Amino acid sequence: MQAAEIACDESGYEGEKLVGTTTDVFAHAGVHLPAGVAAACLSELRQRIRSPATEYKATHLLREKNRAVLVWFLGPSSPLFRHAHVYLIDKVCFVLGKLTDLLHADADTPGLSTDRHARAASDELYRLVGRGRDGHGLLVAANDLMRGKKREDVDGPVDAFFTAVRDGAAGIAGGPAARDRAVALRVRMRNDPSLSILDPLIPALVRAVAHWGHDGRPVTIVHDRQTMLPAQRIAGVQRILRRAGLTLEQVRLAAAESEPRVQLADILAGTVRTIAQNELHGRGDPELTTLARPYLDPLSIWGDRPSWTRLRG
Repeated sequence: MQAAEIACDESGYEGEKLVGTTTDVFAHAGVHLPAGVAAACLSELRQRIRSPATEYKATHLLREKNRAVLVWFLGPSSPLFRHAHVYLIDKVCFVLGKLTDLLHADADTPGLSTDRHARAASDELYRLVGRGRDGHGLLVAANDLMRGKKREDVDGPVDAFFTAVRDGAAGIAGGPAARDRAVALRVRMRNDPSLSILDPLIPALVRAVAHWGHDGRPVTIVHDRQTMLPAQRIAGVQRILRRAGLTLEQVRLAAAESEPRVQLADILAGTVRTIAQNELHGRGDPELTTLARPYLDPLSIWGDRPSWTRLRG
């Protein structure tokens, strides 16, 4: 079976730093279109927006004066309709899910844990500390504990995290072995510079292949140039997918300015991320939310139930 070639790009990506960033949501878009159709779509955007910019971004479409263009771009008459997919990650939910995996289950899981007890614990954590000001210290400590920064320091991030727990972050459990698990993770990270459990690109790539290759078809990804996708990391994603009966043949990096399909993925990721983030913060636009809905991966990682209900309809 011939591989499906999917062009991908992301928005809101700041590596493994997921707390205290400029965006609360990460979005990864995949576009399945012939190059000629994608180029024609970009030409249409240029005719409608009439900006002298050499490369169009989501910010062009999100300007109020270009709302009609955004409505067309996401709507049923767009070439992207039914030919694109967006996977969302609520960054706080992702951190808390991984924390629960670490304390209760398996920190190597490429998304939230599938163990129902761990998932219930992460849901409870989201309600307890979520986006409240009181939980920020815990979130920062948890992010630093599981982040591949300063890998040579094993004890410092562990001590800081359990101090945050002791200082009032109720709801953190895991039993007496929790600290041992945390130390073991830091030792593994020190010994393996390639180990990453918080990079949202990993579950995003897994979901892209699962979406486009669900019928057994192999998938090739053309991705915007990304330093966080070295060969060793891609090989790890391929192993994860093989265990699930899915095939990622290769990941080819391309400059967005020279690849119209990647440009469209970039614009789509940026517009849908902004629409979703506005819903998360209670500033949603019902028309735009409805237009974004057909693109959303139902298995996106999202902690806030009311906003997810609005996004999913």
